[in-house]
Amino acid sequence: MSEVSTYISSFPTEVQSILEQIRVLVKETVPEAQESMSYGIIGYKLNNKPLVYFGAFKKHIGFYATPQGHEAFSGELAHYKQGKGSVQFPLNKEMPYDLMRRITHYKEAQIKGGNRKG
Repeated sequence: MSEVSTYISSFPTEVQSILEQIRVLVKETVPEAQESMSYGIIGYKLNNKPLVYFGAFKKHIGFYATPQGHEAFSGELAHYKQGKGSVQFPLNKEMPYDLMRRITHYKEAQIKGGNRKG
């Protein structure tokens, strides 16, 4: 079992399902991204540059797309608790998978030299 799979399996079933869905979402959005554990959470890099990171916590999923990824979607993220380059999606609310996919796609475009939001 990979380090990421081990990390995911350490959470309750409901949280494992959320983490796996985000994992699939990132892999489908950016198939060439490299997956690893980084900073104690799941991380993805593209062309050796940070793409997105995410991890589970007691009451939320932390999603990290560095400041640029969050700034581009500030309106949609406004009602979530945030830090610089991070957002907390509460476990007791519906996960915004489409928003995570669009942020991941935006970061991919930034890394590849584009600046597209979508």
